[in-house]
Amino acid sequence: QVQLVESGGGLVQPGGSLRLSCAASGLTIDNYAMGWFCQAPGKEREFVAAIRWSGNSTEYADSEKGRFTISRDNAKSTVYLQMNSLKPEDTAVYYCASSRYSARYNLLQANRYDSWGQGTQVTVSS
Repeated sequence: QVQLVESGGGLVQPGGSLRLSCAASGLTIDNYAMGWFCQAPGKEREFVAAIRWSGNSTEYADSEKGRFTISRDNAKSTVYLQMNSLKPEDTAVYYCASSRYSARYNLLQANRYDSWGQGTQVTVSS
């Protein structure tokens, strides 16, 4: 059974940083692209970032480019999202997910992901 477990969320002041982790079990993440999405109250789930199986190729939403960095450690079956210069509008539940696709237009779409974690809350507030 595939399990993705996010951690690292919390309350942070504007301008601060957080590092989210997603630990995978029940699948060999080497064979999957991994993505992060976020969902704020009353809004649809939005793409944040994705990293292909090799770890050398990434995609970012325009609003996160330059502030967030996605990385993966296949040996630890873990994917990370380093979030810097956080803004109040980054407040949301953040989810990680696995995908068999690699093309950018697929990785941006939530319905192209097979398995999802339960999410971790990120709140940016002073």
